[in-house]
Amino acid sequence: MQKLLRLLVVAALTMLSCGHEQQLVSIVVQPSSETFGSATTPVSDDAGLSIQLRALGNYIHPPVTKDITNKVTWASNSPDVAMVSSGGLLAATGLACGNALVSATVTTNTSSGNIPSSGAIVTGNMTATVVCFGGVTLNVDFAGAGSGTVSITPGGARCTATCTTSFASGTSVTLTATANTGAAFGSWAGCDSSSGTTCTITSLTATRTVTVTFN
Repeated sequence: MQKLLRLLVVAALTMLSCGHEQQLVSIVVQPSSETFGSATTPVSDDAGLSIQLRALGNYIHPPVTKDITNKVTWASNSPDVAMVSSGGLLAATGLACGNALVSATVTTNTSSGNIPSSGAIVTGNMTATVVCFGGVTLNVDFAGAGSGTVSITPGGARCTATCTTSFASGTSVTLTATANTGAAFGSWAGCDSSSGTTCTITSLTATRTVTVTFN
């Protein structure tokens, strides 16, 4: 009986001495990349575009993956391009375009079982991109005593007063005027060609102003 007890004590001590604490070994940020805006959108218009990031921690002893989004320290190396909140909400700032490296970091000073360790920094990254504005601008001015609407293709914009839209350089643009009740379409100015209520710009390669007159 005493021999059996001694064997049980030795086995218990062996298990304690060989036990391993759970250890964080890597962090994966999802998504791994995100793009905001387009070449036809001014960077300032991208302000507020956002996406929620997730941080997944990979552990060993035993192997397991956990959502640690709210346990990591989030940071952006280019906050003028994109900022990230303490909860992992990534947002374009509307101040600059380009790339920002966004990191999720954990400093592991102790294991999950509160066993002291030497400490390690575990980091995962993702890339946020804000596309630089590379388009050209079309201004639509309204003239005359009447009123109406101008529909713009492509893009589907509808202007009822002076407005501005942007397109990739070289885009062919068609504008269609529709007079309101009690008014009549008058004329176009600034088109490459026009036919009745339709104005055509064959290739928009520089900022241009088109004027529509309603009588």
